[in-house]
Amino acid sequence: MQPDTPSPRSGGSARWLEHWEPEDETFWETKGKSIAWNALTITTANLTMAFAVWFVVSALVVRLEKVGYDFSTTQLFWLAAMPGLAGGTLRILHTFLIPVFGTRKVVSISTAALLVPLVGWFFAVQDPGTPYWLFIVLAFAAGLGGGNFSSFMPSTSLFFPKRLQGTALGLQAGIGNFGVSLVQFLTPWVIGFALVGSAQVTDKGKDVWLQNALLIWMPFVAFFAVVAWLRLRSVPVHANVREQADIFRDKHTWLMTSLYVMTFGSFAGFAATFPLMIKEVYGGFEDAPDPLKYAFLGPLVGSISRVVAGPLADRFGGGRLTQISGVGLFASAIGVSFFVRPDSTAEFKWFVLTMLAVFMFAGIGNASTFKQIPMIFEPRQAGGVIGWTAAMAAYGPFVFAVLIAAVIDSSGSPMPFFIGVAVFYAANVAINWWYYLRPGAERPC
Repeated sequence: MQPDTPSPRSGGSARWLEHWEPEDETFWETKGKSIAWNALTITTANLTMAFAVWFVVSALVVRLEKVGYDFSTTQLFWLAAMPGLAGGTLRILHTFLIPVFGTRKVVSISTAALLVPLVGWFFAVQDPGTPYWLFIVLAFAAGLGGGNFSSFMPSTSLFFPKRLQGTALGLQAGIGNFGVSLVQFLTPWVIGFALVGSAQVTDKGKDVWLQNALLIWMPFVAFFAVVAWLRLRSVPVHANVREQADIFRDKHTWLMTSLYVMTFGSFAGFAATFPLMIKEVYGGFEDAPDPLKYAFLGPLVGSISRVVAGPLADRFGGGRLTQISGVGLFASAIGVSFFVRPDSTAEFKWFVLTMLAVFMFAGIGNASTFKQIPMIFEPRQAGGVIGWTAAMAAYGPFVFAVLIAAVIDSSGSPMPFFIGVAVFYAANVAINWWYYLRPGAERPC
């Protein structure tokens, strides 16, 4: 590979940068910094749209029953799970795209593709005859938004020097994660008034317009896709899929995958299932809380903590913050387990608070692990490892939804799930300390 030379298939410097040396201080200050921050801004806006589309299903499933769809608890959890299944699978593909096609094409085209699930859901929720299998297909299509992360983030890692990786990746992922909170916050409000299409009537006789939850994102998705096509350029780092597969021969790829599954897998998994858990655990009481009045808080807290933790990881080291994240996740998961078999809604506030702690520590670890990866691997490999670890962690919504549904079905409560996930957190705390943090660690970072 020739990292500083444009590929013959690049199409010229209008699309591909001719030279890129972010570690060269003179180059960075005179030319690189402005290009990198421009790329970060545009890609982050597109990533925010991707997360909104990925999690729009989680905001809609708790409303489907109320407008007449007769779906069981397991069916609803499967709907929430499908975007995670698709997102994780598509992220495997996205892991290898940037060195092949470049930032400009990948970001713009993959963002434009988000219109497919938005338009599909827009029409499906307006037709009371829409079958369950079609909802499953459309939920899977929403996973297009989940896939984008594994090409957008590796792209950004190529633009910035190592000393700023934590800040840049923390900002991009943290702000991108706001798309989750945004879609869960806006949905209850925006479905309350007419924009276009026919209304659905809830079980309490109230008119709602579920299609609005899809409509509001369409112009933004289209706009940011066009901006990406017109304004982005690509770093001249090229490798085919076979060359990029060298990351799988390094054990640290697999260790960092486990750590990122612990952090982002938890963030994404609980973001997708938090509304349904509120409904299933506390929905049977007369004064049951509205899931979407609280569900957005978890992704919001996780997103903010990811943004804040990025610069802290640059200053104090990713390994230290990952250790704090793992210990915090372990303690928080144990804490949640005390409030998932409630006797009344008086326990609800403690359930929410301990869940918010889970999101906060997951957000910290989301930032710190992405600081560790560029310190462990050379730039091209780091991009691939970021993409791969993100792909595996993106299965969080699928795995969490399926397991929580199974546990609730068998035991009546998600408590066993939280005990099991706490054990997983403890194992990752040990991995991080042994390989990256202890005195004499193999790859201190």
